[in-house]
Amino acid sequence: MTTYKVSKGTPVAFRDSAYPTSYPSPNEGELFYNGSSGAFQFIGVGGGAWSSGASFPAAYVGRGAAGPLNASIFFGGITGGSVSANTELYNGTAWTETANLNTAAFMFCPAKQGTQTAALAASGSINSADLARNELWDGSSWTEVGDLSNTHAYADGAGTSTASLAIGRGPNPNSLVESWNGSSWTEVGDINDGRYFNSAAGTQTAALTFSGAPGNPPAFTANTEVWNGSSWTEVNNLNTARSTGGGFGTQTSALMVTGYTPTVIANTESWNGTSWTEVADVATGRTRPGSTGASGAEGIIGGGQPSGGASVEEWAFAHPVKTIDVS
Repeated sequence: MTTYKVSKGTPVAFRDSAYPTSYPSPNEGELFYNGSSGAFQFIGVGGGAWSSGASFPAAYVGRGAAGPLNASIFFGGITGGSVSANTELYNGTAWTETANLNTAAFMFCPAKQGTQTAALAASGSINSADLARNELWDGSSWTEVGDLSNTHAYADGAGTSTASLAIGRGPNPNSLVESWNGSSWTEVGDINDGRYFNSAAGTQTAALTFSGAPGNPPAFTANTEVWNGSSWTEVNNLNTARSTGGGFGTQTSALMVTGYTPTVIANTESWNGTSWTEVADVATGRTRPGSTGASGAEGIIGGGQPSGGASVEEWAFAHPVKTIDVS
């Protein structure tokens, strides 16, 4: 429990150890005395950084994913030149292989706010055929459920396993959006600018889509749109136009990672509900990665071209604890 010791001047918190660095902290900016180290310290302003995560079991391109950083599920993709049905779970330390998809595919519209026990693999592509099929994960196996009205391969998704959106459509740019209620898909309001290779975040009633290809490659856009449950509104653009990157988070806290514009870039941008800000770059720029995260404060990205391979990077906000030199 925090106590305060005062002999002169302003009271300073006395602690037996440093404050936790987890984000967000109600003690941001607070000066305290750390009894275990015998030093005055303060907890700094939270900031985001990338770090290396455990690599995939193999190199992948175009994986689907759902869940938060330390409890995520990744599925499908292309590996070794073949389309895969592989599914793996991540606990923040290691990958565990689990039951395969019924149909091998890549470039899904995944419900990234799903979980390791309830995920959705919507649409996708296999070789030269784009799919309208939809699979539901219950924590132990995949089950084919209601198909989409249209294919949405090479686009992106938002929401959960029972309430999600498929946003955009490839392999040619399209404005189509479909909504999933847990049993069937319904066409809803189109995005203003048709695109594919876009990224998305949020929920079925509060979504965000950004980046993408508004024309045939190498086209790319900085356009960002928000969904209020009935219509899309254009808002502030990304600082760097791109396509084929990774994205995750919520409508008010999202991340846009890497992509193509017209070369592969490592840039990361953070969305605060109003505007995009450039933040720390990933170590490896890549296109067509798998990505997921509960918010813009934490997430994971892995695989991709040209050199993402099996590499995985983790994004997290934290508060630095800094020692004050009083000598």
